[in-house]
Amino acid sequence: MSTKFEVEKFTGSNDFGLWKMKMKAVLVKESLATALEGEDKLPASMDAAEKKTLLEKAYSTLILGLGDKVLREVKKEESAAGIWTKLKSLYMSKAVPNRIHLKQQFFGFTMDEKKSIADNMYDFKKLIQDLESLSIKIKDEDQAVILLNSLPKSYANFVDTLKYGRQTLKLEEIEVAINSKDVDGLAKNQMLMD
Repeated sequence: MSTKFEVEKFTGSNDFGLWKMKMKAVLVKESLATALEGEDKLPASMDAAEKKTLLEKAYSTLILGLGDKVLREVKKEESAAGIWTKLKSLYMSKAVPNRIHLKQQFFGFTMDEKKSIADNMYDFKKLIQDLESLSIKIKDEDQAVILLNSLPKSYANFVDTLKYGRQTLKLEEIEVAINSKDVDGLAKNQMLMD
């Protein structure tokens, strides 16, 4: 029994970090992930035909997971390892402007009141993941403080309660509290409408 997994094509405008994670999971599931390290990293116990098949399958899997625009950017690459390396260099740049831009977005993060709390939380977590993909680590307590500071003014009493009611701030605890408050608020609004 085999389960088929489909990964949304990477188009250059969707989240590369998440696509990369999903694509690697597919390659692992299909026993093709070693191809990402290059032909010279394949087990010596494999014969030439097995190596060729594994490399071709991994290459094809990656090609089928890319949108046309991105495919054009890697069309000269002849191996899965080459495509993987090229994609990482194009979309996970550790260049100074990219690092600074992400840090500015993170440290200046404010929730957009036009979006739901869940969508804002998604944007916040994506920033953290993008920074981590560049090997930039931000302490959990600092993440929690920035998240608290990003809340709309209508959350001022809630923020005070969370800041002064505990010894430490942990991002996960703050997220749970925000989600609980958001659910409570939605339930109260629903009761008022009924």
